Amino acid sequence: MDLDLSGADLSGADFSESLFINAKLTGTRLAQADLYRSIALRADFTGADLTEACLVRVDLDESALRNAVLDGADLVKASLYGVDASGASCRGTEFMGSTLIHVNFCGADPSGAIFKNSFKVTLDKETKLEGANGTVFGPTVVTEGQTFRELSGAALEEWARSRGGNLHVIAPQGITRQQSAGNSTRLHPRAHHRTQGPR
Repeated sequence: MDLDLSGADLSGADFSESLFINAKLTGTRLAQADLYRSIALRADFTGADLTEACLVRVDLDESALRNAVLDGADLVKASLYGVDASGASCRGTEFMGSTLIHVNFCGADPSGAIFKNSFKVTLDKETKLEGANGTVFGPTVVTEGQTFRELSGAALEEWARSRGGNLHVIAPQGITRQQSAGNSTRLHPRAHHRTQGPR
């Protein structure tokens, strides 16, 4: 039976190097908890409170962070592949060296977050980037109604800057920043976009 700690108050607890594979942690309070090097593959943190939690080197691949609160959390070198973080609050969260690939940030609030990593994420007009800063590389997918487009290099920098972010974007290898500014945007039908994470 998979671990179910939904709704529990585990604030400040030490869960370093623990296993949370397929765990259900919906609405769980984990503020200032220590999950260092834990494995949380496919875990469901929907609506969980992870304020100022230590998530350094945590494996969160294919997990759900929908509407979770990660304000001030430390996700240095964490792995987030195929994570649904739509609607999540990540104000001031540190993503230094973390892996952000196929992460859904639609409607999320990473304002003031610090990035230095891959930024192959999905954003939309509701994503808040005020004060977000750091160095990233894409491409990043931006949804617009029933279509979405890929941005990288200078085009992604400009898009982030228009929303108050200050991201330095490394252009894909072999492509100049001028080329990325003019040619990296492609429109796709919205039907092909998939949201990752457990249901």
